[in-house]
Parts: sequence; C-alpha cells; structure tokens
Amino acid sequence: MFIHFSIILIIFRKKKTNFPQKHYDNLFYCIENNLRELGFGDIAVNKKMKNLNKIFYDILLKINIDPNNFKINKIIILKYFENFSELDNSKYELFKDYFINFYHFCFELSLETMIKDALKFKS
Repeated sequence: MFIHFSIILIIFRKKKTNFPQKHYDNLFYCIENNLRELGFGDIAVNKKMKNLNKIFYDILLKINIDPNNFKINKIIILKYFENFSELDNSKYELFKDYFINFYHFCFELSLETMIKDALKFKS
C-alpha cells in the first residue's frame, strides 16, 4: 500500500502539483482505525503509527532511483520484503515490473481522478 501511495505522490511531484492533504490524512486515519479495531490500545496504536510513518517516508524517499525515468530501488524493496531472496530473482522481477507498469499507468491519468482510477489498474 505504501509503495502504491509513494508512486502516486511521486507523480504529483513530477507534474508539479500539490497532493491533497485530506487524502494523506484519510490513509493514515484508516490505518489507525483498523489498528484500533484489531484491539490495540492508545499507546500501541501511537507506537505503530509512528513506525508506519517512518516506513512510509523511507519508501517514499528511496523508492525511485532515477529522477528522470522511474526505476525501483531494489535495496529498499529487499529491506521490507525479505522473501525476495537473491537466489530467486524472478519474484522480484515480477514485483518490480508490476510497480513500473503501475507508475506508467498512473502517470497517464489526470491528477483529479488518479486515486480513483488507480484502483482499476490490472497488470
């Protein structure tokens, strides 16, 4: 989810448009509500939200390794997806291709409908 959201934010930045704060707030509000529904208390929710925010910004700032042409940073993916071992590179390649295709799909969408239309993406 954070990779998808990061790609959308990268596209907004490349198109020199501000991303609506309410969409960002809604994402993290929904995550917080889901944690509470799972039975986590206030202290645990705050701690998990702080960790999730760190993970999100780590992904956002490091996902794209080429500012001119979107490319996935393998190091950041391997950091959060340990099941992509170096021995079986085919899983990682499928993962990488999916997100590069998602980037190109979203880049062609209008900014007003990007979030709604991104849900229709099929690789």
